[in-house]
Amino acid sequence: MAEGYDFDVLVIGAGPGGYVAAIRAAQLGLKTACVESRETLGGTCLNVGCIPSKALLHASELFEEAAHGTLAKWGVKPGNVELDLGQMHATRLEAVKGLTQGIEFLFKKNKVEWLKGRASFESADTVKVGDRNVRAKNIVIATGSSVTPLPGITIDQERIVDSTGALELPEVPKRMVVIGGGVIGLELGSVWRRLGAQITVVEFLDQILPGFDGDVRKEASKIFKKQGFEFRLSTKVTKAERKGDTVTLAIEPAAGGAAETIEADVVLVSIGRKPNTDGLALDKAGLQTNQRGQIETDHRFKTKVAGVWAIGDVIPGPMLAHKAEDEGIAVAENIAGQTGIVNEEVIPSVVYTMPEIAGVGLTEEEARKSGDVKVGKFPMLANSRAKTNREPDGFVKVIADAKTDRVLGVWIIASVAGTMIGEAALAMEFGATSEDIAYTCHAHPTHEEALKEAAMAVQGKPIHI
Repeated sequence: MAEGYDFDVLVIGAGPGGYVAAIRAAQLGLKTACVESRETLGGTCLNVGCIPSKALLHASELFEEAAHGTLAKWGVKPGNVELDLGQMHATRLEAVKGLTQGIEFLFKKNKVEWLKGRASFESADTVKVGDRNVRAKNIVIATGSSVTPLPGITIDQERIVDSTGALELPEVPKRMVVIGGGVIGLELGSVWRRLGAQITVVEFLDQILPGFDGDVRKEASKIFKKQGFEFRLSTKVTKAERKGDTVTLAIEPAAGGAAETIEADVVLVSIGRKPNTDGLALDKAGLQTNQRGQIETDHRFKTKVAGVWAIGDVIPGPMLAHKAEDEGIAVAENIAGQTGIVNEEVIPSVVYTMPEIAGVGLTEEEARKSGDVKVGKFPMLANSRAKTNREPDGFVKVIADAKTDRVLGVWIIASVAGTMIGEAALAMEFGATSEDIAYTCHAHPTHEEALKEAAMAVQGKPIHI
């Protein structure tokens, strides 16, 4: 190790980006520490984000299947179906506990030292953690993001909650208003809708799922409405006041107009996330954030200050756990003198509603801006496995360059879209054409065949429609 330093690498934050960077750096023979102020490792994702929300999504799906007659249609007649919300929460906590302890074990196995506390810079190579000053040759900022607050609304985590509070409601609300029609609002809205809540989604834009492909946004909207979601689009919330056990919301058209009020038992604020840089004392390291509060880096994840690196939600790009993980591996490899690269063009996104919604690469709208494209679509209704499983909703859409046939984007709505998108990402990483996917033999009967058929449809020759 370099002289005068406590560590070769000090990672600030133990979320999916930070803990992966720390483990990879240690694997590469660098003396590594990771600073984390939470009682457990894993960051937002493992503790109050991706993992616990998936546990509740899965549990609520099972409840809905049993309670709303789906199982009965299959000849499985459950008796008196009851909801035990306490047990549902227990399974969520069990999943979180197992995974956070798993990271602690990996830290010990790889000899990563966990420095408990909050970090702030003293200089470009020194960080204060609690009352200890730690000097490191390389410092990786992986502090993630937190919920964006909404002016005029105070979150109390009881009646007015953010995504963390929405995971821990002690009872099913009768009426829930979700502010924000993005991924988190739709997922958590789905959980409570299945368990019996009436859900109203208030979205400032004229359509849900900003950033997703246009066809997907339209189709998803139809599917959610059929499930009982109510949407108030092009609408803004100006105020939320709690009176006892209810909340009164003031809403008005986004373009301006007459205000009205709506009542709810619980309000979920999910309008997005912002980078966590408060309290880091970045100025002491010689760093500033951009207008969006992000730390700018080059493609190797170096900041403008030598020896200081940054990854994940705190830098530009999609705020996704798997992006942060890949950047964690890449930054550790770059620090070790290897070549770590993340292909920002091929990062999948998934919405874990039912059906799932997934995409990778360009939307059709983006692709058309940059040149001529060919689009192939295939409905899940015509896929034999989806039909057998009574999962007719959705489609697969493949967008390819009209001249080269190279796949530019794939968008899927299907019960297992999140799993299916992996094949599309792999194909794009290898520079596949739609013909490459069309001429790859897919197992029958699988949902995956819909991707092959959509690729065949790019050439105008699907078999099953």
